[in-house]
Amino acid sequence: MTDPHHTNLDSIIKNNRMQKASEIDNFTEDRYRQMCENLPAGPISVLDVGCGLGRGGSVIKELRPAASLIGLDCVPERIEKLDRAIYADAVVSFTHVLPFEDRSIDAIIAGEFLEHVPPRFIEQTICEFFRVLKLKGIVSLTTPNPRYIKNRVLNLSVLTDPSHMTQHYPEVLRKRIMGVGFSSIRILGSGKVSRILGQGFPLFLYGCYILTANKW
Repeated sequence: MTDPHHTNLDSIIKNNRMQKASEIDNFTEDRYRQMCENLPAGPISVLDVGCGLGRGGSVIKELRPAASLIGLDCVPERIEKLDRAIYADAVVSFTHVLPFEDRSIDAIIAGEFLEHVPPRFIEQTICEFFRVLKLKGIVSLTTPNPRYIKNRVLNLSVLTDPSHMTQHYPEVLRKRIMGVGFSSIRILGSGKVSRILGQGFPLFLYGCYILTANKW
């Protein structure tokens, strides 16, 4: 008899293998620079969720050289290719069951990740982020913006990309994050438009947005 839970996890891996954009996206480094602006300096532990091949990790180490990086991805072959001179540890895992102790991580970075999580695992993932972060720990993530004006004009959706399993309206994600106990929630524009406009204009102008929150 087929285990539907196991089948579902296999489909997540398959879906993420389809997703090659992070390997060629010319905004990846800029995205990680924006998220890193929210991280404290010093010898912190940083969990790079959905790390892919580690392009973002190189940026983190450049900007926060004292940080100890942990790469996490559900696709084993990506983890195998990570540069272990950059990543102190690397883990194959799903985010709704993180293999870390309570209050063991200083910061979580998750660039263009949440939209690849199935609906049934969104709340569990947010709860796991909260659980593993230390007090005053920080999460900084980006996700495509469902209210992006270009998509509206072209009659497109975040879900037009077949690798996107969910979409997250900023006001709803704010409530979800707050609902598990996060505070000091900030949302700013991100994506290629932010190279021109900066991050502080109305969100509908941006293809994605960055959300940062504290466990405090």
